[in-house]
Amino acid sequence: MLELGTTPAPFTLLDQRGEELTWASLRGAPVVVFFYPKASTPGCTTEACAFRDLSGEFAARGAAVIGVSADTVKRQSGFATKYELNMPLLADTERLVIEPWGVWQEKKNYGKTYMGIVRSTFLFDGEGRLVHLWSPVKVKGHVEAVLARLDELLG
Repeated sequence: MLELGTTPAPFTLLDQRGEELTWASLRGAPVVVFFYPKASTPGCTTEACAFRDLSGEFAARGAAVIGVSADTVKRQSGFATKYELNMPLLADTERLVIEPWGVWQEKKNYGKTYMGIVRSTFLFDGEGRLVHLWSPVKVKGHVEAVLARLDELLG
């Protein structure tokens, strides 16, 4: 898992429109990056829609919100369209960010062990330094907690 105070390595991933988004392009303002296991599943939909519903609050504070999963661009596109998600949803099919950031972990479900994304959210300052992280995330009330921590960061 990325450590507080660190800056992740640069990356470039495609969003749900097939457009490149680079880590460098996000500098200068706070950034919230939330990782979710699979587009269009119940918990992931609830979380993404909560970020959508409070997107104006994040924008008013100058913060970007980015979603990331291992889903394809096509699946991200369908997810964004179906739920009118208004933030970039990055397709990290090669796990270029998912693995180095430490969210690709062993998981257990119904007695089965497998590798997958642990729902996690990272808050970065305008310099790209990690200032807070939530992992694993409980969806209920999470987005409001992220917004409250952002307010503390901005003072």
